[in-house]
Amino acid sequence: MVRRARRINRELAEVYPYAHPELDFRNPFELLVATVLSAQTTDLRVNQTTPALFAAYPTPEDMAAADPEEMEELIRPTGFFRAKTKSLLGLSAALRDDFGGEVPGRLEDLVKLPGVGRKTANVVLGNAFGVPGITVDTHFGRLVRRWKWTDEEDPVKVEAVIADIFPKSEWTMLSHRVIFHGRRICHSRKPACGACPIAPLCPSYGEGETDPEKARKLLKYEMGGYPGQRLSPPPDFPGKPAPALGAV
Repeated sequence: MVRRARRINRELAEVYPYAHPELDFRNPFELLVATVLSAQTTDLRVNQTTPALFAAYPTPEDMAAADPEEMEELIRPTGFFRAKTKSLLGLSAALRDDFGGEVPGRLEDLVKLPGVGRKTANVVLGNAFGVPGITVDTHFGRLVRRWKWTDEEDPVKVEAVIADIFPKSEWTMLSHRVIFHGRRICHSRKPACGACPIAPLCPSYGEGETDPEKARKLLKYEMGGYPGQRLSPPPDFPGKPAPALGAV
């Protein structure tokens, strides 16, 4: 299983050499806020929402002093906007009061912030600070179970199992590759098995559409010729930038 898991990672690295976080951000604070907002919504919707949010509140100090109702209106498109506003106000105040207005670079500090769990902390550590972390979101959990790497459902237990399979240096990029694959090919309800480049390695092959032509029609984002989730993707990203909020 370990050999097959590591081979799948190598194959995914060839399929997605451009894998990256799909949230737009320019600094650790923006990534932290965007990741909190990404709960129960798409990265695209977050990316369409954060430009106005960061224009209004560019620093933790600014955000901590925000009027809650005004912030709620700005982040309304991401859903659960009242709870998210409470989290953003709380974490911004904690950054201002306890960390000198800077996002801390340690897991134990990040998870103390309101609205920040291990998944969010690992996203920030891996992508803003270069500290290896495994991001167990719904896509990651689904795929590692399909691949029989683990039967665990609890994200913390999944993280621990995967951490034992792969060297620490691979954790962050492994997370990006698996999530990319889950969003583009290995979908929740109808995986595109017939268009999957790692089908020969997959113990769950056949759960989805195996006809190559039909499977190709299921591909999403750049794999299907469509825009990605970022409005400002990295220079090497092969897909099209996503449209801004309200764009046709």
